[in-house]
Amino acid sequence: MFKGILIEKDESGYRAAVQDLDEALLPEGDVTVRVSHSTLNYKDGLAITGQAPVVRRFPMVPGIDFAGVVESSTHPAYRPGDAVVLNGWGVGEVHWGGLAQTARVNGDWLVPLPQAFSAQQAMAIGTAGYTAMLCVLALERHGVTPGQGEILVTGAAGGVGSVAVAVLAKLGYTVVAATGRPGDAAYLKTLGVREIIERSVLASPGKPLGKERWAGAVDVVGSHVLANVCAGMKYRGVVTACGLAAGMDFPASVAPFILRGVTLAGIDSVMCPRAERLVAWQRLASDLDIARLGTISREIGLAEAIPLAAGLLRGEVRGRVVVDVNR
Repeated sequence: MFKGILIEKDESGYRAAVQDLDEALLPEGDVTVRVSHSTLNYKDGLAITGQAPVVRRFPMVPGIDFAGVVESSTHPAYRPGDAVVLNGWGVGEVHWGGLAQTARVNGDWLVPLPQAFSAQQAMAIGTAGYTAMLCVLALERHGVTPGQGEILVTGAAGGVGSVAVAVLAKLGYTVVAATGRPGDAAYLKTLGVREIIERSVLASPGKPLGKERWAGAVDVVGSHVLANVCAGMKYRGVVTACGLAAGMDFPASVAPFILRGVTLAGIDSVMCPRAERLVAWQRLASDLDIARLGTISREIGLAEAIPLAAGLLRGEVRGRVVVDVNR
């Protein structure tokens, strides 16, 4: 038996609760992991509250990522005692996820835990931080360098934004943060932000083209914010889009793309190929100041994740939330 958050949906309604679960109920997989830490991400908040149809099979253990130690394995790459990390691959949506003390998954979904991080630190980074690193890699791949100008990070005080800011600042980029929470200004400054702008200036319908300002951008918001970010890009600037906190719509024009050669690069962390995941985690080990993780994250127990989920969706949670599943 092990403890985990279980989401159920039936005639009585939609509910999430910490329960004692039988290992016999675990889904198929060739690696069983004794989980030590998971996280609370935006998608987990949607799953736990039921505010969006994230969960597609019931009952479901949420948690789109986890870190722990292999307990048993028939996969050739892993043996008992190996420290591992998982991000995405539909866990917490169609396959039981990480907000539990035990997980059974396909070994191809796992990556070795980098020696630079403890399991707790890896989850202080989590899917949000790994996604942020994928954004940074995309900016680099498209030729954006620190000397080309300012990089805008929207939703900067959230999980993805916090890690993106910290990594970009360490790499020498001039980072401007857009946030709807002005009270987080001091926090963002400690991560390396040079300037802070109110998200509201980007949140309303704008012009097809604005003043050229940004050499690159990391956007987690979508909708009008993403459209206005694209409109404000410099010639041949690059926008990485990885979120939809404000909605799935994209009320923009083609003007930035055909008149300024702007690139809009989509970032998918869920089904990202393993080779790119390995690079992202290797780069996090070298380009993220581990000392920043204490500033970026806080830790809670398993049961605390349920009431906190709604607050996360309301934008009340700063940085990363690490879940100690044994607490």
